[in-house]
Amino acid sequence: MNESEVMEKVVKILTPWVKNQEALASVSMETSILDDLKVNSARLVDVVIAFEDEFDIEIADEDVDSVNTVGDSVNLIVSKLG
Repeated sequence: MNESEVMEKVVKILTPWVKNQEALASVSMETSILDDLKVNSARLVDVVIAFEDEFDIEIADEDVDSVNTVGDSVNLIVSKLG
């Protein structure tokens, strides 16, 4: 699976929790999940579980702490799929 396919799935997974639809419409690798998309930080656990289920990977707690942008998510998932 390439980066753009992962990006597409990441955005689809994030969509139900996004409070800022305008930011979602112009989402990029630099888009902040918390600040730009306004995803509630408590919902990040749900997002990570959805990533794990969708991509059949395990994401360690310390890896979750390094995920701030959509690009961070995509890069982490791509590295786990590697």
